[in-house]
Amino acid sequence: MLNKLRLWKKKEDSSNLRERIIAIRNQQIPSHVAIIMDGNGRWAKKRALPRVAGHHEGMKVVRKITKLSNELGIKVLTLYAFSTENWKRPKNEVDYLMKLPEEFLGTFLPELIEENVQVRMIGYKDQLPAHTLRAIEKAMNETKNNSGLILNFALNYGSRAEILEAVKRAASDCKNGIMDINELTEDQFSNYLMTNGLDDPDLLIRTSGEIRLSNFMLWQLAYTEFWFTDVLWPDFGEDHLLEAIETYQNRQRRFGGV
Repeated sequence: MLNKLRLWKKKEDSSNLRERIIAIRNQQIPSHVAIIMDGNGRWAKKRALPRVAGHHEGMKVVRKITKLSNELGIKVLTLYAFSTENWKRPKNEVDYLMKLPEEFLGTFLPELIEENVQVRMIGYKDQLPAHTLRAIEKAMNETKNNSGLILNFALNYGSRAEILEAVKRAASDCKNGIMDINELTEDQFSNYLMTNGLDDPDLLIRTSGEIRLSNFMLWQLAYTEFWFTDVLWPDFGEDHLLEAIETYQNRQRRFGGV
């Protein structure tokens, strides 16, 4: 009897999820969703597990959220996977984090290809271990012709460094006569950023209860809608993503106007 009740509850939950997905797709979907995936370490600590266990569990959530984002019709999903400041963490944790792209993409790349997902990366590649970079570049190459969701990993990424580098490149072009500095616009400057070719995020999600940007996409988030939750990333489920998008759909975006 108990098993029948559990099966019925599972079917009911699945039915409710489908109804919410359909309702959300009938309204304005955020084109670009960015997520600061926070709380893996705290999730592990609460269970008396090593921090790397939280990162491993969080990897499973990436797969689930990627699939749902693709189904919803989101065009770009940018995930803050590793910041330029994260090198300060203990070496064993950093080493594990650098192995995660191999593990994730080694396991799920065929599924991403089948789902028509295109893998991209923003961040500084030259500091990444060779094995990490190989895994990322392999995934990018094998999915480059896919036309569905863009799964954009921010790996060894820091927004201040990105902006500073963009300023230097723009200044160099002005100095060399490629561009007139008096004609430099925000749109032109955006072309010097790592997100060149991508729309700015419509919605930013941060998990774990922290309310800060942590050096993430400072230029691009100027008019983004923010959604914060106390839920730790390994516990972040499909219903949480749907809730974030439903909240987004109920907001009025004025972009500084009335």
